[in-house]
Amino acid sequence: MSDFLLPDIGEGIVECEVVEWRVAEGDQIEEDQPIVEVMTDKALVEITAPEAGVVTKLYVAQGQIAKVHAPLYAYQVDGDNQAVDQVSQQANKKNSEAESEAAQSIGSASTQTAEPPTAKGTLAAGPLYNKVPASPAVRRLVREHALQLTEIAGSGKDGRVLKEDVLAHLDQASQTAASSSQTVVNNQTVKKQAETQAPRVEPLRGVRAVMAKRMVEAASTIPHFHYGEEIDVTALLALRERLKPLAEAQGERLTLMPFFMKAMALAVAEEPIVNAQLNAAGDELYYYPQCNIGMAVDSKTGLMVPNVKNVERLTLLEIAREVGRLTTSARDGRVDQADLKGGTISISNIGALGGTYAAPIINAPEAAIVAIGKTQWLPRFDEQGAVQRRAIMTITWAGDHRFIDGGTIARFCNVWKGFLEAPETMLLHLG
Repeated sequence: MSDFLLPDIGEGIVECEVVEWRVAEGDQIEEDQPIVEVMTDKALVEITAPEAGVVTKLYVAQGQIAKVHAPLYAYQVDGDNQAVDQVSQQANKKNSEAESEAAQSIGSASTQTAEPPTAKGTLAAGPLYNKVPASPAVRRLVREHALQLTEIAGSGKDGRVLKEDVLAHLDQASQTAASSSQTVVNNQTVKKQAETQAPRVEPLRGVRAVMAKRMVEAASTIPHFHYGEEIDVTALLALRERLKPLAEAQGERLTLMPFFMKAMALAVAEEPIVNAQLNAAGDELYYYPQCNIGMAVDSKTGLMVPNVKNVERLTLLEIAREVGRLTTSARDGRVDQADLKGGTISISNIGALGGTYAAPIINAPEAAIVAIGKTQWLPRFDEQGAVQRRAIMTITWAGDHRFIDGGTIARFCNVWKGFLEAPETMLLHLG
């Protein structure tokens, strides 16, 4: 029998949460078969079997924390028939005991019906989810309401259960209970019970835990300098509308983000210190030749900042393709570790959700981040003094004030603003 040790699954990661076991004790497994999904500080990771055999023991229960280099599960390599027989006998014994308990329960209450056995012959007990595909956030919602994924019809791809499916199931159950209930509830009693209920406690793990740690470190160790500005994106919106059909013909969705990134990479060439990083000792600056621009994504598992590599070398279509890929991966909680490393400057497009201004926190060890507010159509005076309707976007920069001063941020922002207000000028600088 061999123990499978949890391997290194990311730089600096020492533990992870077991989200879902794909197998049970006694199951036959094949090489490269998915065994378990675990949630690290950064992403959801699927762990596969190193070789064929039989699972003999699961050391870490679903929802619990597993340590790197500690045993995750035990298995018997194919060929050891004696060990396999022992595992099968143990599994059969557990099944017999479970079936006996179920039979006794049926005998004691003739109106009750035992749960049907699963494919392995064991009774379904607790939220095992029977391998129904769903994200960690959806599974947490299901646990909070004491449901099982098998009870909910999934509307996603391959039967994947979405948050909307869980809410619809809860709403349907609530309506059914309300129509069948004949009891009038005293409102004052309900209010009193609500006031005395204890708060729900949820452990801070995974992406949210690392976000909390990094935000505290950045806010307490980096002196932030904030700089706000308005950008007239009327011409940029018009250009995007003209290019959208061409991008769609290439199978890409063209948003404003590729324009923001490309203009930023061109502006970095004018003020390279904005793309630099200060070492841990605080006595050396590292100037990076590549511009790896991160974008904050509000995922189901928490805030993630994957980055598009080498933006200075990419076309708008190539940037759009990477933005789409990273956004989808982040929202599913399955971003590759490589996509989360190596960022040099970041964008937070909070305006897509709402809000005009924001004071972003720098994504250390980077030196700058910009928060983009929503675009509003506002009256503005032209050169002749006439009022025109213009698309105005508000932005707020945050810079590391240890080595970036206000003048640097202002000059950098002016260059970036110039490219966005007259996007055709970017053509002069494209290689």
